[in-house]
Amino acid sequence: MELYLDSADLNAIERLARFMPIHGVTTNPSIIAKGGQSLAQVLPELRAMLGAEKILFAQVMSDKAEAMATEAEHLQTLDPQLVIKIPVTPEGLRAIQLLKQRQIKTLGTAVYSPMQALLAALAGASYVAPYVNRIDAQGGSGIKCVQELQQLLTLHAPECQILAASFKTPRQVLDCLLAGCTSITLPIDVAEQLVRNPAVDMAMAQFKQDWQQAFGA
Repeated sequence: MELYLDSADLNAIERLARFMPIHGVTTNPSIIAKGGQSLAQVLPELRAMLGAEKILFAQVMSDKAEAMATEAEHLQTLDPQLVIKIPVTPEGLRAIQLLKQRQIKTLGTAVYSPMQALLAALAGASYVAPYVNRIDAQGGSGIKCVQELQQLLTLHAPECQILAASFKTPRQVLDCLLAGCTSITLPIDVAEQLVRNPAVDMAMAQFKQDWQQAFGA
C-alpha cells in the first residue's frame, strides 16, 4: 500500500510526514498555482525535505504529444526521478508511448472510466489515476470505477498500478482500499481526517480530567 499527499503546501507536507508513512507527493497545475511557487522552486524543496527514496509527480501543461514529451524531459531536469503526469487524451496516449520509449515513467491522469485508464496502461503508463470524487459528482461511481479498473489491470496490464485520486471523505478512501486499490493520493484535509476526530479529543480530555480528579497533576 502506497500513500501520497496531493499538495504543494510544504509546511503541511512536512507536518504530516512526521507521523504518516507517505511514499511521496503528487502535484498538478492547479495545486502548484495555488501555492504560488513554480515547479522549479517546489520540486527541489520537496526532494530535500522528503529524501531521495520518495516519489514525486508533476504534470505537463502542453496539449500535443510531442510538446508533452519535450516538456516531460524538461521537468525531469528538475528531478531525474520525477514521474510525469499525462492527461489521458488521444494526444496524451501518444505522449505516454513516446515517453515509454525514452524510459520516462508516466502516470495517466484525469481518468473518468476504466477503459480510458486501461488504454493508458497499455500505452505504457506506470500508474493511472481515477478521479474518485469527480466521477461521483458526475453521477457515476468512483469506487466501482476503481473495482473494474483493478480487474482490468490484473488481467491485461499487471505492470501498471492504480493511484486513486480526488477524495473528499475518509469513507471514499476506505472503500477504495477495500476495492483492492494499492496506492492513493490525498489532499491535506482528508489525510488529516484519517487520524483526527473530535470524539478522540473528547475522550482524551475526559481521561485527563478523571485522572487529575483522582490523583492530581
